[in-house]
Amino acid sequence: MAVTDNSLIFRPAVELARGIATRELRSEALVDELLNRIQRLDPKLHAFIDVYADDARAASAAADQAIAAGHGVGPLHGVPVALKDLVDMEGRITTGGSKLWADRVSPVTATLARRLISAGMIVIGKTHTVEFAMGGWGTNQQLGTPWNPWDSAVHRAPGGSSAGSGVAVATGMVPWAIGTDTGGSVRLPSGWCGLTGLKTTIGRVSVHGVLPLCPSLDTPGPMCRTVEDAAVLYNVIHGPDPKDPTTLGHAAVDPLPTLDAGVAGLRLARMPEIERDGVQDEMLDAYDAALETLSGQGARIVDVNLPMPFADMATVLGKIIGAEGYTLLGKLVENGELPLDDDVRPRILIGRDMSARDYLCALEERERIKDAFGEALRDVDALLTPTTATTAPRVEDIDQGGTPALFTRVVNFLDYCALALPNGVDTAGLPTSFQIVCRGYEEALALRIGRAYEQATTWHQATPPDFP
Repeated sequence: MAVTDNSLIFRPAVELARGIATRELRSEALVDELLNRIQRLDPKLHAFIDVYADDARAASAAADQAIAAGHGVGPLHGVPVALKDLVDMEGRITTGGSKLWADRVSPVTATLARRLISAGMIVIGKTHTVEFAMGGWGTNQQLGTPWNPWDSAVHRAPGGSSAGSGVAVATGMVPWAIGTDTGGSVRLPSGWCGLTGLKTTIGRVSVHGVLPLCPSLDTPGPMCRTVEDAAVLYNVIHGPDPKDPTTLGHAAVDPLPTLDAGVAGLRLARMPEIERDGVQDEMLDAYDAALETLSGQGARIVDVNLPMPFADMATVLGKIIGAEGYTLLGKLVENGELPLDDDVRPRILIGRDMSARDYLCALEERERIKDAFGEALRDVDALLTPTTATTAPRVEDIDQGGTPALFTRVVNFLDYCALALPNGVDTAGLPTSFQIVCRGYEEALALRIGRAYEQATTWHQATPPDFP
């Protein structure tokens, strides 16, 4: 049975923003509430690597004064947000989840952080990540693994690599946060922590000032409580940026005008039957129920023949991540004396023995497969899958040689976008999640479909029962 907490700290960010803008809620009071909550819960949850308490209080007091004087800078003025510890803010420490970079001072402010601050938002702190963002479980040997809040007794995987962002939002320590996604790192923690997470398309959100892992795949995105929150936060951070050439060919597209357009008449593809093998029964039950819900709203659920299994694409993607990651980090992981995560090191070393020919062949294979998938999905508006094969495992049971990113890596591989949504809880009380996959640059459509599902259900309102 899911628990719903209707207190202030679990309200959607857009509701908090409206309250601050109308002066029914003071930003200073909200920030104080959140900082007190962080102080109380984070010693166990370990979501934050740094909290900017003094600066956040000063910024919130200034926001209240500006709004009272009629000088609010926009509808999100005074709303707190957290950033994954890959996002640079000039003069502050950004470690990339690595003990080795514990004293690394950011040389610039990331474009996405600058856009958040320009909208009047208050960065309350940085959240933990898997070292170098290289892993989907959310674990970190050197700096500590955040605690999935849906089980207070057993340490379960929070999902990675944006683990801290997922835990922070799920427990009401911050209303929303930024993650990054190379093979599932926004969606995996969103799935296991009961959140909504948007994986954006390459070139939608600038990565200037975001520590890279695999430049051809890295994509920042919002992690939130609701689809509307995801749409609003996405609106703030996406759009062309001269400092990131990949963004220049893609004009900003506001998803809000179509957010409530519904799904009547849309063709939504279920995943092939073969992909159900190995998926937890309760995850499949929740997935099937989600399809029925969308069908009941007028969507047509259809079958498609896909050109290859998801696992095969995930393998090819792993090679690409390994090759590009090794190019950037190879000198570090080759040095066995450095204090690096023993689980992360071999993932990056995958790229050590890849020749330039192997890498280029992987890229060519990727393009062929993308074309084949594009043809297979030509007549559908979205592909629906579970976000993960299981609910969050116990940390002690994790096989670090494997990956939970079977369904998520496919999206990065195809240069598509996707939205992860809560759609139930299993018998252990752990969140289930499903994924709406749309073509590249169709974030507005993914959000529209997610909004229709969300309005017909209440799973997005569920909160971890053990962390009131």
